[in-house]
Amino acid sequence: MGPDCHSFGRADPHHARTGERQAANRVADADLVAAARECVLANGVRRTTLSEVARTAGVSRMTLYRRFPDVGSMVTTLVTVEFGDVLAQARRAAVTGHSRQRLVRGVVRGVRLLHEAPLLRRVLETDAELLLPYLVERLSSTQLAADGFIREYLAAGHADGSIRPGDVAVQARSLLLLTQSFVISAGPATEDVGLDSLTDELAHLLDGALQPRSPL
Repeated sequence: MGPDCHSFGRADPHHARTGERQAANRVADADLVAAARECVLANGVRRTTLSEVARTAGVSRMTLYRRFPDVGSMVTTLVTVEFGDVLAQARRAAVTGHSRQRLVRGVVRGVRLLHEAPLLRRVLETDAELLLPYLVERLSSTQLAADGFIREYLAAGHADGSIRPGDVAVQARSLLLLTQSFVISAGPATEDVGLDSLTDELAHLLDGALQPRSPL
């Protein structure tokens, strides 16, 4: 699951760096998350430190440590916030038509947003191995959020007859496995095939797989 993909109400970290360091009780989590994002985009996940994020945010290290005990928890918060914004935008793209049409539009919109997301692109460029556990060992909270998003539209599609009957959990997990490959492998896949063509084909695949035996 453009520039507006990441406008989730973050405060400007440059504003936080001006003047004296802010008092601990005046520092919003959005300031710290924005500073973490800036550092990850500049250096990658593994080379980002809490000390650097504190300097970027204009706060003391202890202020940051009280909110985030380590880089991992901070990056998890950053990814959760950004992915939540992607899902919100995907939902806004899925407001017309029957449930199958809304699901297809929402999923394709989410894939395109993630392909364009600077944070994910940076992780894939510099720290792709960090994603491996979520492909072969366990599902992340963002994958589960995407799974929940898909389940919602599947259930609605079963109710309005636009999606073939089936086990919602199995159908959702199958669609998650399909669509995440369009996200994780989009870089090499689009070296000789256009993203528009790929996402158009994804829409056809999803629509065809979900059509009831007597299509609407």
